[in-house]
Amino acid sequence: MTMPAIRCAIYTRKSSDEGLDQNFNSLDAQAEACAAYIASQRHEGWKQLPTRYDDGGLSGGTLERPALQRLLSEVEAGRVNMVVVYKIDRLTRSLADFAKLVDQFDAADCSFVSVTQAFNTSSSMGRLTLNVLLSFAQFEREVTAERIRDKITASKKKGLWMGGIPPLGYDPHPDPTRRELVVNKPEAATVRQLFDLYVEHGCLNAITRAADQMGLRSKQHLFSTGRSQGGNRMSRGQIHRILTNPVYRGLIRHKEKTYPGSHSAIIDKDLWLEVQKRLQAASARRRGAKPGTAVEEAAPLKGKMFDETGDHLTPTHTNCRGKRLRYYVSNRLISGGPDPSGWRLPARDFEAAVTGIIATHLADHAKRHAVLASGDAINTATASGQVAALAERIEKDGILSAASLVRECRIASGKIRIDLDACAVNEAAKTPGADLDLSLLQIERPLHCRRRGVEMKIVAGQRRPSPDATLIRALRNAHHWADRIRTGTSLSVLARTESLSERYIARIIHLEGLSPKIQDSIVRGGQPVDLTLQTLLRTSLPLDWDTQERQFGIPT
Repeated sequence: MTMPAIRCAIYTRKSSDEGLDQNFNSLDAQAEACAAYIASQRHEGWKQLPTRYDDGGLSGGTLERPALQRLLSEVEAGRVNMVVVYKIDRLTRSLADFAKLVDQFDAADCSFVSVTQAFNTSSSMGRLTLNVLLSFAQFEREVTAERIRDKITASKKKGLWMGGIPPLGYDPHPDPTRRELVVNKPEAATVRQLFDLYVEHGCLNAITRAADQMGLRSKQHLFSTGRSQGGNRMSRGQIHRILTNPVYRGLIRHKEKTYPGSHSAIIDKDLWLEVQKRLQAASARRRGAKPGTAVEEAAPLKGKMFDETGDHLTPTHTNCRGKRLRYYVSNRLISGGPDPSGWRLPARDFEAAVTGIIATHLADHAKRHAVLASGDAINTATASGQVAALAERIEKDGILSAASLVRECRIASGKIRIDLDACAVNEAAKTPGADLDLSLLQIERPLHCRRRGVEMKIVAGQRRPSPDATLIRALRNAHHWADRIRTGTSLSVLARTESLSERYIARIIHLEGLSPKIQDSIVRGGQPVDLTLQTLLRTSLPLDWDTQERQFGIPT
């Protein structure tokens, strides 16, 4: 009976590329040992495949190796029955990766053998031995990596340059055994020019344009392979990295810390500190704002707002005719596209609504002496007075005072819930350590958003009187012009006198026929939110006053 052939593929690997250019290198030695082992198993039907799978200069910490991937493809296709390696760590040093490989080999009915460790994966004992050896191989790899990291940290603490492409202004030391940088004088002059330009302009965009006009270019580096990199126009980001790189101050950076370097500084201490101070001040200023001007806080409620789905409301803005318009938008509208359930709230109006809700809520509890959870009359009265004073300050200062008290704000269709932070309220009201009433810290109010022309009008909580100057002016003109018409002035004469069209005046005079209750609500500022001049001019007014009041939602 003929024994079935076992097709054997040899895999070799070497972590570094040192010596691979020799006529007989480490990969050849591994392959020769594997071939000899296969020949010794010829009586078992082992047969060496002609293709070699060699990965030179590649780490065993990953499976992303060209030759290994080709080998796995052949195994998956059923063209390899046995994978032969010199040692197990030539295949992989990772226990997790090895488990994946064994699963792939088992699925393809393929075995694995290490010729110097005398076992294979076809037996349970071989698998156990393999797992133990692989665990030690992975441990060795991790310890080696830790040693390398510790060596780099220790070297940088001593101010040594640990390799890589040197920054503009420096070159590696001519002696390869010395881990130092030496100043490149022409490039150092370029670095000094960039620092001087920033002191002069104080704007990265202006420096970028000036550097381009002056012909300043990035560092050009020539690799040992002959490839050239750099020597191009410098971008805004490249210039910012140069201005913030502590190597020009004579320091070596390692993670978040810097240490005195063994190289010479290009920039003196005073110039370095001045540039860093101005860069930090510019980063804290909103882009587009002029230095020295007061800038409105971009989003005081950022990170505190959620909608009914639990989605964050993210601050955003747009510019319209030179005016910055801010919004709070459900995050899914930004990241996931249109969603009818998402919110888009005008930030200024919403912040004003939140301010009003909090101020009114605190004032109401202070008035009812419902501030402390428990306490005597004197303490309660004192705390109520301090909370009332806090409500007045919030009313005066606006959202910047109110936002610091908010722990979380949740909005849903028809309502808003605001949870206040007890510590923040105590600190702001100057009642340290007071045991505040739970009802003082939890606010729930109705919330309605109504379209008003192109704007979204927010009505939250108990609505305060809000006189509409445009409506009041139109109502006043309607009565004045109607009186002149009744005294005999013609519409054409009135139009010429007022420098307005006859059609416009006729439409405004029409408002004199509004119900007295509607006119009174307009003057007091208690009209419905959607009752605007544009609404009135578009609407055909019924003659019956009760019908008018029902049409515009005026309480009877």
